[in-house]
Amino acid sequence: MQENTLSFDEYKTLTEQSPVLIWRAGTNAECDYFNQRWLDFTGRTVAQEQGNGWTEGVHADDYQQCLTIYLEAFHQRNPFEMEYRLLRHDGEYRWLFDRGAPFYHEDGSFAGYIGSCIDITEQVEGREALRKAQEKKIEDLSKLLPICSNCKKIRSDDGFWQDVELYLLEHSDTLCSHGICPECLAKHYPEQAKFLLKTE
Repeated sequence: MQENTLSFDEYKTLTEQSPVLIWRAGTNAECDYFNQRWLDFTGRTVAQEQGNGWTEGVHADDYQQCLTIYLEAFHQRNPFEMEYRLLRHDGEYRWLFDRGAPFYHEDGSFAGYIGSCIDITEQVEGREALRKAQEKKIEDLSKLLPICSNCKKIRSDDGFWQDVELYLLEHSDTLCSHGICPECLAKHYPEQAKFLLKTE
């Protein structure tokens, strides 16, 4: 069975041409390598990104959480995953899914972290659109009033059934006046209805 080995140049080619953004940090938690895909994405040079320079492109709203997750994982030597927005070369912020893990020298000593990022902007926007749609649905449902089909009382939020007048008085500035529609007049007060019809 042939051993599956790659030369240094082959490894370098795979890393540089990988479809994902790849970074590496040393034992001091500062980044010392970014592959070409990363540099193409940001439009910046290795010198600009090295150390903590890459954080200049992180969205201000995501910066603190991004830094906290990274440093906590680094000090504990744990893998991590996080999402944050990074400024693309065209001036647009894109959502990245960043996964990092510690790596070690052959003697077992800690060497730093290696990470990879993929653009998940469409997925994040899809999740946000779904969340807004669900909130809208809940809002629409909250506007529905449960009304008894027989007596027409309204069920309040605490489960009690109230007369329409009382409910409107408690939940709005609406005041009710009383009258009687022609159908109810004919049904419940037939004599008066006949009299009214004669006088019209």
